[in-house]
Amino acid sequence: MSKPIVAVVGRPNVGKSTLFNALAGERISIVKDTPGITRDRIYAEVSWLQYDFTLIDTGGIEPDSRDIILSQMREQAQIAIDTADVILFMVDVRQGLLDADFRVADILRRSGKPVVLTVNKVDDLKKFGNDVYEFYNLGIGEPFPISSANRTGLGELLDEVISHFKDMSGPKEEEEAVKIAIVGKPNVGKSSVINRLIGENRVIVSDIAGTTRDAVDTPVIHNGRKYIFIDTAGLRRKNRIKEELERYMVLRSVAAVERADVAVLVIDAAEGVTEQDAKIAGIAHEAGKGIIIAVNKWDAVEKNDRTVNEYEKKIRSVLSFIPYAELIFISAVTGQRLPRLFDMIDSVESNHSMRIATGVLNEIMTEAVALNEPPSDKGKRLKLFYMTEVSVKPPTFVIFVNNRELMHFSYTRYIENKIREAFGFKGTPLRFIIRERGENQ
Repeated sequence: MSKPIVAVVGRPNVGKSTLFNALAGERISIVKDTPGITRDRIYAEVSWLQYDFTLIDTGGIEPDSRDIILSQMREQAQIAIDTADVILFMVDVRQGLLDADFRVADILRRSGKPVVLTVNKVDDLKKFGNDVYEFYNLGIGEPFPISSANRTGLGELLDEVISHFKDMSGPKEEEEAVKIAIVGKPNVGKSSVINRLIGENRVIVSDIAGTTRDAVDTPVIHNGRKYIFIDTAGLRRKNRIKEELERYMVLRSVAAVERADVAVLVIDAAEGVTEQDAKIAGIAHEAGKGIIIAVNKWDAVEKNDRTVNEYEKKIRSVLSFIPYAELIFISAVTGQRLPRLFDMIDSVESNHSMRIATGVLNEIMTEAVALNEPPSDKGKRLKLFYMTEVSVKPPTFVIFVNNRELMHFSYTRYIENKIREAFGFKGTPLRFIIRERGENQ
């Protein structure tokens, strides 16, 4: 079962980002080299009690005039409706009820999605407590008073959010199928790829970026096996500024990738690999999904005997953080190599679920240590005692050592490479957890 998605919606300056940072905790301040992991990231993994969920911030609206605010609020609400399982609608107790709040509340209420009404900036319950009752007028349920800045009231709020997760297990037949998210920038041919694979026009195709308005699930049976292709939506409006276009693209990609086993990143061969492609690939990598890079419109590229190698070199350079990803050159128009895509999906899904016996893993680890002595620091040398695989999707390994601080990431990468040499694991990331002996798993 995929993690539920919770979207935070509200007017500017009501405290959405403060709440987002409070719930995301220290994760939000981590800056890495991986594209898609930035200081202004708009999604994070959150845990509360026994539940894990993905939190997305639909903020970033800076209206230039009062005429624009309602249309942009409506746009923001629609993002939440389309992508989220639960919507966290935030209002400001100090500003009180505004007309925009009523308009958005009406849209959210009619969506049928669970909505949790959050009244922020209630720093003093005695002072603002009575003002909270005003928000019952929105007609979307009980208002939960919180203070994002002071981190008060968050427990009751999260209890209400997770109460809506219990009925989200989804159909069992979907769990049996391989779920593939077709992701990529607008107008790279995502819908055309799916249409060609299933042999009929189930998804609207147009040269206008953003034709696909909602995530479309397309069930397919190929050689007796069930697949579900998730086509991510395009961009809703062409006149949005670049930052908002990218925000919308990221939200859609996060929602689709979270539900999938394998992500197929479609790249436009004529345009080449871009920073936006890297951002989407970073989302799939962070989520631990199997990844296939499908270079579409390959029929439109003039080629010589070096074209494939040069193109692959450029892709591997830009997407260097996913060296394990499979790569295929296709054409949705001519059908070139598309039948091979099913075989590649099967292979990646199998690798994503692969389990390795503990005895075999430790043989590999022992041999690796003998070939390349572990690092030492101030006279103390790293010792690797034991390794075992604890979960799949993605394959996750725990290595027990004498001192976690001595386990440099480069030596972890060395162990990973040895495992890949033995078992391949093409198309899937591997996760490693380093523990000191005696720690609980």
